[in-house]
Amino acid sequence: MAQLHTEASTASAAPDESLQVVPRRHPWRWAASTVIVVLAAQLLVSAVTNPRFQWSTVRQYLTSESVLRGLLMTLELTALAMVIGIVGGTVLAVMRLSPNRLLARTASVYIWFFRGTPVLVQLLFWNFLQAVYPQVSLSVPFGPDLVSVQANSIITPFVAALLGLGLNEAAYMAEIIRSGILSVDPGQEEAAHALGMRRPLVLRRIVLPQAMRVIVPPTGNEVIGMLKASSMASVVAMQELLYSVQIIYSRTYQTIPLLMVASLWYLLVTSILSVLQHYIETYFSRGRGSSPQRKSLAAALVSGLRIRQSNRRNGA
Repeated sequence: MAQLHTEASTASAAPDESLQVVPRRHPWRWAASTVIVVLAAQLLVSAVTNPRFQWSTVRQYLTSESVLRGLLMTLELTALAMVIGIVGGTVLAVMRLSPNRLLARTASVYIWFFRGTPVLVQLLFWNFLQAVYPQVSLSVPFGPDLVSVQANSIITPFVAALLGLGLNEAAYMAEIIRSGILSVDPGQEEAAHALGMRRPLVLRRIVLPQAMRVIVPPTGNEVIGMLKASSMASVVAMQELLYSVQIIYSRTYQTIPLLMVASLWYLLVTSILSVLQHYIETYFSRGRGSSPQRKSLAAALVSGLRIRQSNRRNGA
């Protein structure tokens, strides 16, 4: 009986060669894909064949000297504003996490103010700063002026755009960096303090390198956003990319082709930044899938703490 039962079980477990496995069909997926392809093809053909886009004019001005000069100014403004934003955001994030209440409240007020007012308003404010402070001076607190210069000679359109974009970006980067710091296991920081490491050294050597995994993706988005936000500098008459094409089409009345020129350059630079962001994220995410590598730093700190405690006991 046992042998018959075993043979019956084996026979039932064996696959039936007469059965055919048919994959499940998804007709709605194919229908949706077909609709998207047809609409995309129709849009592409319409854009290429529409003479009002004036693609010959687009090719003519795409690499013109004034447009390239405006593109270079856009890249320079984006890079410098992000440097101000990242450095200022790091300082503000550390201040917000400081046990000193005055530092924490000061950083909170700064972030509240610069995130609560539109960046366009801030750009205009910096551009018209001479209306409030005609002279900018360096003086002893509540004492005489040491150096005094006209505000117009310092606050140029480029400086106004740089201050407006950079100081505003620092408020947003502060929250990004603070979230990255808070994502690190606090036990590692406690172990580092137990080993005698000071807070600045712990932040620089332990916390920030691990927080970069959380900080890098939104920072890449902020860089791309800054590239596009630099177009608002045109309101202060700074000759970046958008303002350069505005000058051209105000003279030639070819508005759409010149706006297409600016859009193509923005798309190209944004695509390059997206690729760079991907590689930077990959670099800081290396070893993330390996549990021993994730815990190596914490294990080293705990091991060092145990060795130090053992040496103290032996010395006693």
